[in-house]
Amino acid sequence: MNVHAPALADAHLPDEQTSVFAKDAVEDLSQHPKRLSPKYFYDAAGSELFEAITRLPEYYPTRTELGILKECGSAIAAIIPAGAALVEFGAGATTKVRRLLEKSALGAYVPVDISGDFIRGQADALRRDFPRLAVYPVAADFTAPFELPAAIAALPKVGFFPGSTIGNFEPHEACRFLRSARDILGDGALMIVGVDLEKDERVLYHAYNDAAGVTARFNLNVLVRINRELGGNFDLSAFTHRAIYNRERHRIEMHLIAKKSQTVRLLGTSFSFRAGETIHTENSYKYSVERFAALARGAGWKVKETWTDPARMFSVHAMVAVD
Repeated sequence: MNVHAPALADAHLPDEQTSVFAKDAVEDLSQHPKRLSPKYFYDAAGSELFEAITRLPEYYPTRTELGILKECGSAIAAIIPAGAALVEFGAGATTKVRRLLEKSALGAYVPVDISGDFIRGQADALRRDFPRLAVYPVAADFTAPFELPAAIAALPKVGFFPGSTIGNFEPHEACRFLRSARDILGDGALMIVGVDLEKDERVLYHAYNDAAGVTARFNLNVLVRINRELGGNFDLSAFTHRAIYNRERHRIEMHLIAKKSQTVRLLGTSFSFRAGETIHTENSYKYSVERFAALARGAGWKVKETWTDPARMFSVHAMVAVD
């Protein structure tokens, strides 16, 4: 990498959120190997692409988790206190939470997502469909501490983190997130988490390398964002998507592979790529039920109940905060 750069402060960035994106992008692309945070997949276009991924025939997690929520929804709802506030971390589309709203007597719903426009639109739709439910959307990075709305201060708290997003964290980051969620939700809180399970590697490969190329467009969208929001000059045709399974680490890895030697500029900084060099954009860890329970214990949560589909492809865990 060659760096010829004014400081980020000289880049005249329009707002704080874009400034954080810029700082992270420059720092991550300066690493060896290069990387980009998966949280920057989710602008409006990225959120829509991910929703398209969830409908792909190869992508089993969403439909399998929805099946668990449908079949076991009454059992899950039974452990949620009446009148509780459900706080969904990284809410996105509200398809899954609707399964719980139909079964539970919730007092409020707090969707938290980095894409403010997207989540506000989802909140408006929920208000129309559940007119008695108080909905308080929060535009925030759910991986960092944030304030809950004052209106739910007196309500019991239940966290909701579906979609196997916990697998996108490194194990130590997953622990840090779960500790942060515990602090945000408070003593005695519950947490419902979706966790993808270990399985046949061929199933995993096809889930992240779909025939229609939607996952590839989703992966490349982070470069689209950099070009649009940060003035980068990535040539999208010069990169290709690849997802592989790392057996030793129990994870799918997503990469963007440079097809040729090239130099890219971003905010006055030049980044050189060799042909075949990668940008590591995402991990998706796969757990056993036992390994996830152990990770949760280390972060201040005790698993009370676990539900899986008949093929044990996916799991939903109900946890309680402990000292």
